[in-house]
Amino acid sequence: MRTSKGTRCLAIRPTLAEYVLDMPGAPRSSIRRTWPCPLLGRHLSRRARARGGHGLGRLTLALLRAVGPDGKVITYEQREDFARRALANIQTRMGEVTNLARAPAARGRRAREEEPVDRAVFDLPEPWHLVEPVTRSLRSGGIFLSYLPTIVQSHQLSEALRRHPGYALVETFETLMRPWNIDGLSVRPFHRMVAHTGFITVARRVVPEEGVTVRPIESNQSY
Repeated sequence: MRTSKGTRCLAIRPTLAEYVLDMPGAPRSSIRRTWPCPLLGRHLSRRARARGGHGLGRLTLALLRAVGPDGKVITYEQREDFARRALANIQTRMGEVTNLARAPAARGRRAREEEPVDRAVFDLPEPWHLVEPVTRSLRSGGIFLSYLPTIVQSHQLSEALRRHPGYALVETFETLMRPWNIDGLSVRPFHRMVAHTGFITVARRVVPEEGVTVRPIESNQSY
């Protein structure tokens, strides 16, 4: 289209990564630092049942896209205002969704589902408290995934997962974003980059050997 002054404009539908930058509910400056969804793709499969937090809808949008129309996403959110805003953000992007279910937050703390889930995804400050409860609803071979902003939290979660006989293949990695400038003969990295966007810890749910007991998490641990 062209404006009344003759300026040519191109209107395109934003990608999901672009859309979340302007979603209501969080300062723009914090979203690039806390947005883990570009790296979730290799850990989420279609036709899966995924369980995770609701928040403002950014992570839920990525989960819905990952599981596809044949999958299901179950979310837990204690704050009703967050839940309403998240649903509005999701519907603005995707329209009405039929494969999203919101469960009571209290049931989320018990981590029990009518059916086993394939993925458990968390964006919470202390996910190590859920390592044991999640074993009751995460199917064998399923994935426990948690996003955390600091290595101190990631270390505590990793230790809790490694101590538990119901998990294996624990891995933590950092997410970085380094854009490049490519313009003719000028090929170089940008002068500025998002040098740290957070840590993702993943583990696979396994069936422990008979007789193996869970080592309790020490509540007085400090890091």
